[in-house]
Amino acid sequence: MELSQDTKNILGLQLPTDPRWVNLAEISLAEILTDHAWCEQKAANTCISLIQKYNDREKLVAELSPIVTEEWGHFRLVLAEIQKRDLKLGKQRKDEYVNALLEFQKKGGALEDRLLDQLLTMALIEARSCERFKRLSEGLNDPYMKKFYRRFMESEAGHYTLFIELAETYIDSGKVKKRWKEWLAFESEVIKNLEVRGDRIH
Repeated sequence: MELSQDTKNILGLQLPTDPRWVNLAEISLAEILTDHAWCEQKAANTCISLIQKYNDREKLVAELSPIVTEEWGHFRLVLAEIQKRDLKLGKQRKDEYVNALLEFQKKGGALEDRLLDQLLTMALIEARSCERFKRLSEGLNDPYMKKFYRRFMESEAGHYTLFIELAETYIDSGKVKKRWKEWLAFESEVIKNLEVRGDRIH
């Protein structure tokens, strides 16, 4: 499978989403909406956690505070879409993709290394989410849902770059770039080994 230019140049992702995923997602739209809603909720919670943990990093606090509001707003948008369709918000499910990324994070050692990995994890999740939303915005048959996911795609692209910029604010840019390459290589293996399912965003 060849890399698309947008995936390679804009997001840096080494492995694009399997084209079958969009078709499966369209069949399982109720499940995708539920999973999407919880992804937005978890993103807001993670930003809150970072603010609490690194409250002495003024730029991090200032930059992530509005992201909390935005992510929670996204949760509400998806929830409204679910309710409009007379669907129910289902339960959160185990996120195998995110859990695999969390396992790759450095847990001990220097605080700087832990902060770097936490920020790069978020950058990667946002980048992959952006790529998935782009696939939905281009591949779904419903024009309304294409526009719905185009909006999310544009937002996630901005979030991805913010987490990279925050990492470079507090950590040497050379170190950030080196670790980011390691993360991208690891993430491609995660994607390669995950089952292609249409009931989840990741």
